[in-house]
Amino acid sequence: MRAWVLPEYIEDILPAEAFRIEMMRRRVMDWLFVHGYELVGPPLLEYVESLLKGSGGDTNLRMFKVVDQLSGRMMGLRADMTPQVARIDAHLLNRKGITRLCYAGTVLHTVPSGLTRTREPLQVGAELYGHNGLESDLEVQRLMLQCLAIAGIGKIHLDLGHVAVFRGLVRGAGIPAELETELFGVLQAKDKSALEKLCTRLDVDTRARQALLLLPELYGDKQILTSARKSLPDYPEIVTALDELEMVGTELSPLVDTLAFDLADLRGYHYHSGMVFAAYTCNSPNAIALGGRYDEVGKAFGRARPATGFSMDLRELSGLVQPQPYPKGISAPYVKGDETLEKRIEQLRDEGQTVVVELPGHEDDQGIFNCDRKLILEGGVWSVVKV
Repeated sequence: MRAWVLPEYIEDILPAEAFRIEMMRRRVMDWLFVHGYELVGPPLLEYVESLLKGSGGDTNLRMFKVVDQLSGRMMGLRADMTPQVARIDAHLLNRKGITRLCYAGTVLHTVPSGLTRTREPLQVGAELYGHNGLESDLEVQRLMLQCLAIAGIGKIHLDLGHVAVFRGLVRGAGIPAELETELFGVLQAKDKSALEKLCTRLDVDTRARQALLLLPELYGDKQILTSARKSLPDYPEIVTALDELEMVGTELSPLVDTLAFDLADLRGYHYHSGMVFAAYTCNSPNAIALGGRYDEVGKAFGRARPATGFSMDLRELSGLVQPQPYPKGISAPYVKGDETLEKRIEQLRDEGQTVVVELPGHEDDQGIFNCDRKLILEGGVWSVVKV
């Protein structure tokens, strides 16, 4: 094996794609800025304990770990930036009111989250702290859909779920913790046969057992909520969750092409505390943006704060939009001491034009500079002409 061969699912980003990703990042971040989201930049490395607080066991499996040569403690390369941003909100900013934060940076995964995905996503996201009402859920979800549109993604499908449906069933039926963990596993895998076997072991009433068996089938349009109200026990948590899903679904339907409710969506069950959502598009098998409410994370850092947010991978999104050609530039001759030429080049660059100055001995290499125009001296004036 050649020494320069990269590990599996780790890739270089070449100029055309790098430019596309960067332009997408700028547009998305600018949109977050004008909505009042402040940029933070958490470190790539932290002590493992900090990165795992409130994030659930799946993060531990996705995280690369190294030993800190200074302290001897175990450090982790972040697999998700959300816990880091929650730590910043809880300990560094420590504000009493609402805080809106955004971020953009690379995360690393031990294994890819999908067959076509990189282990080095470029994660962009936004988090809203300090408000526990549906208004903040709606703000974040609208913002996510707008960011996808700004990134050039069309035909968006949105899935809405709520972890309180399953959690309400578990608590209302008095299911013990060890069986809850097993139920979570089979529901997450959508394994109906395993679910049926497990339900026979549950010491619960018939309606609760039937409700658990029905959960994997409760996926679809708004009629699913009507079916859920008839079929699920009227535990307060479940009633509230269904009300919230109906209200948010009504608000967001005009912003997406299709919308569905998934009452068995337990993604991030040990991490999320309320509504969860995922966006898809027709030419990708994977979710292109994910998010939800996670009020418990702040508590793990010693300061309970309502929180909701979303994240997306710009490297994934860049492969879903129509490739744009790398922008053409203007070539300029190398003329030492020509102040008029230097001022003209500065003026063009201030206007946003790319100007590449030829180096001595390479005047005939214009093609490698990706230039379709050049600066020439005409009548004492440096003018831009087509090549």
